[in-house]
Amino acid sequence: MLLTLDIGNTNITAGVYAGAEPGARWRVATARERTADEYGLQLVGFLQHAGHTAQHITGVAMASVVPPLTGTFLRACQQYLHCTPLVVDAGVRTGVRVRYDDPRQVGADRVVDAAAVHALYGGPACVVDFGTATTFDAISANGDYLGGAIAPGIEIAADALFQRAAKLPRVELARPPAAIGSNTVHSIQSGLLYGYVGLVEGMVARFRSELGADMKVIATGGLAEVLARETAVIDIVAPWLTLDGLRIIWELNQ
Repeated sequence: MLLTLDIGNTNITAGVYAGAEPGARWRVATARERTADEYGLQLVGFLQHAGHTAQHITGVAMASVVPPLTGTFLRACQQYLHCTPLVVDAGVRTGVRVRYDDPRQVGADRVVDAAAVHALYGGPACVVDFGTATTFDAISANGDYLGGAIAPGIEIAADALFQRAAKLPRVELARPPAAIGSNTVHSIQSGLLYGYVGLVEGMVARFRSELGADMKVIATGGLAEVLARETAVIDIVAPWLTLDGLRIIWELNQ
């Protein structure tokens, strides 16, 4: 059984696969101060909750954009799962040709997403990832990673609004009764939700003008389902896309 790990700035996602079949999946907040022992015990706890043991894990595939935690998870997997993870980096076969000016600048998760999209959905495609940042990635019909766009994530925008405007409260990211808010909470919710819907629709239109009318749009990340309900431009919601990509890359490297 394969364990996949996506170490992000805001969340860590994990999931198990029996061959190509996905099993249990988990999403937890990223905590840079946790030790390898803490994360190792957490992984073992996840597996036990799903009816597995550490002995069931025969391999680990990992992508990380948090360098301090990369080593932490390497030690956690070695000590508690007795596996050394395959870490997606420049030396790993991904099946994706990166057409960035400097391929080393592309986050591992974005390359992994491109591998998943090419294998599962085909191209050309635009991946919209609602994470710490809201990223837009362009994948060609041949599966090449062409580049993309990066905008502040919704939660970053909400936090900045709360911190920089003394009279504005923190609010739940939820659908307001109307676009025109009749109170401060609804006004903030409208600006965040519909404002980012407008961002997505505008960027998708620009990507489509460059990639072609047959471009697919795949949304991923923790808030993908929330945003997808508010727009017709998203074709596929795949909240665990990166984990699927890690499984695909694992198989390429066996």
